[in-house]
Amino acid sequence: MQQYLTEPGFEDDFLAFLDASPTPFHAVASIRRRLDAAGFRPLAEGEAWSLRPRDRCYVIRNQGSIIAFRTGDDPGAGLRMVGAHTDSPCLKVKPQPAIRGQGCLRLGVEVYGGALLNPWFDRDLSLAGRVHYRDGEGELRHALIDFRRPLATIPSLAIHLDREANQNRAVNAQKDIPPLLATLASDSEPDFADLLARRIVEEDPAARVEEVLDHELLFHDSQPAARIGLDGDFIAGARLDNLLSCWCGLQALLHSDESVPALLVCNDHEEVGSASSSGAAGPFLRSVLERLAPTPEAWARLIDRSMMISADNAHAVHPNFPDRHDDNHGPRLGGGPVIKVNANQRYASTSATQALFRHLCRQQDVPVQVFVTRTDMACGSTIGPITAAGLGVRTLDVGVPQLAMHSIRELCHAEDPRRLAEVLAAFQSLPALPALD
Repeated sequence: MQQYLTEPGFEDDFLAFLDASPTPFHAVASIRRRLDAAGFRPLAEGEAWSLRPRDRCYVIRNQGSIIAFRTGDDPGAGLRMVGAHTDSPCLKVKPQPAIRGQGCLRLGVEVYGGALLNPWFDRDLSLAGRVHYRDGEGELRHALIDFRRPLATIPSLAIHLDREANQNRAVNAQKDIPPLLATLASDSEPDFADLLARRIVEEDPAARVEEVLDHELLFHDSQPAARIGLDGDFIAGARLDNLLSCWCGLQALLHSDESVPALLVCNDHEEVGSASSSGAAGPFLRSVLERLAPTPEAWARLIDRSMMISADNAHAVHPNFPDRHDDNHGPRLGGGPVIKVNANQRYASTSATQALFRHLCRQQDVPVQVFVTRTDMACGSTIGPITAAGLGVRTLDVGVPQLAMHSIRELCHAEDPRRLAEVLAAFQSLPALPALD
């Protein structure tokens, strides 16, 4: 089952997945296509479920979150779960975005999540997301759109007009970053709603758009993901945090032992706190698990026999800033997956779950690293503690080491995603968890 994980096409397929997934909605659609091709069937939350041994199913909520699972031979044996998130920091278009002035049309944006803003300047930006509209028959419709070409940019202020730019460049998110979309001529002013309607029809010629009603649109870098470096050592691309983990979790689910019950959950809204109906702090995962274990007795047994690996990228040591890491806990690019540990439960790893992951890495001949933030620095968090607290399930936080986290373009080593996928596949092939406590 794991042969694909060692074949040359793994990295190329990952790059294609990144480019096809500019928003959480597109990421879920990309995952869904691969699940459909592998024989998984969709389930609707509002309908009755009839599950069989070795069933393979998936559930989507709000188009940006997805749970895929297989029942294996005996769901009561517990689930080998992998969790990740589909969203990334970016610029989100405001509901009434048009800003006109100085002969130009710009679009007002909100900053979604903890984005590094300076790297967004002077990039060729495109636009993607979902649009809701009324069709020619008066019916409410929606469509995913992606312009797939450079559409806008955020020009930097010339250094001649900002002599302190290289010493102290602060970014005002309200006035400095609205992307420039077009110039305005007196006889031809572009209408944003018309632009969206035309794009819907370009992607689906059968669509009849009477009126655009609303949208959730995100700017993204139009430059494709790529292998870079003198010997192709690195993968550079947008949204590595955390589509990389979604990809690795998907490959593990598709290429592990089908007799073992396993689950992949990819939640939206992690970058803004996970508190939504489809986020990790919401009821989505619990509602699915309760249908696999519908009685209190079955639920208690399922949780006791299950484990969650929360996969979210880790901070690699930056060669220009090595002092930002603890000397003994600085993961390196190409050094393999990283166990993430925090004494204050910002990560959910325990010595027991860490030991199991190290054991699996040894079996797969995969190097493993550990990250602990400097004691004098604040620590980020993941869906791991949220899931552990909400379900009571054993949990581990891991991730691939990367640089430029939360930038518009991020960097990891080309070998590390494959290594994480191999260990996750080994985890999802465990017929039973060893005695961990």
